[in-house]
Amino acid sequence: MNLLFLGDIVGKPGRLAVRALLPKLIHREQASFVVANCENISGGAGVAPENCRELLDAGIDVLTSGNHIWRKREIVDYIDHEPRLLRPANFPPGTPGVGWRCFRTPDGTSVAVVNLIGRVFMDALDCPFQAADGILASLGGRTPVVFVDMHAEATSEKGAMGWHLAGRVSAVVGSHTHVQTSDDRVLEPGTAFLTDAGMCGPIDSVIGVKRELAIRRFVTHLPTAFETATGRTAVQGAVVSIDAASGRATAIKRIQEYVDRP
Repeated sequence: MNLLFLGDIVGKPGRLAVRALLPKLIHREQASFVVANCENISGGAGVAPENCRELLDAGIDVLTSGNHIWRKREIVDYIDHEPRLLRPANFPPGTPGVGWRCFRTPDGTSVAVVNLIGRVFMDALDCPFQAADGILASLGGRTPVVFVDMHAEATSEKGAMGWHLAGRVSAVVGSHTHVQTSDDRVLEPGTAFLTDAGMCGPIDSVIGVKRELAIRRFVTHLPTAFETATGRTAVQGAVVSIDAASGRATAIKRIQEYVDRP
């Protein structure tokens, strides 16, 4: 099976670009399952229920998230009623929603999707490494196909998670930085890895933000309200080829497509 993962979708430009290109990508890559990180889909930070439904209706099977998941107050109630929306599993006990779940592809293959968040240069949350171990123990062999979105700032923490789970999951792909890395490879034995999948958002920007606003923040060090940029938009991510019987990845390939004005 081929699993398509899309990096952080940023604002309306990102949503429109994904909607425009997703059918083509699914067909070209023969993807039977699509996962995307949605924590920035609403105004560049946060997840509004209507935008979540928009992407699920467009053909995404599971939406993962990260540190911005609670920016929109209405998501707190919605996440408990939408099983296809995940929040990081290592949030404290009692947090709304869940951090992993098993799903099925159209041909009946069971796929576990796990959402984790890092702690380096981010909020001090529960240990993602221990959370991952606990999830695999709870999974109890229900499916060998396990995909992990490691939402983290530090490349070292993402790399450590890849090696920590090598041979135990099908893929560990990072999100959060909005910058696609070029280290896609299959770790022995059979775990696909990529430090960061990149973003689905305006490319002539500073990680999706209007560049003049980001520059102003850096130059003046004054609070500046960010706005999502416009114009040429990238759709970035990765396709992971997985042997459904063993759960081992056989290949991982980065993708990067552009829409001039979605």
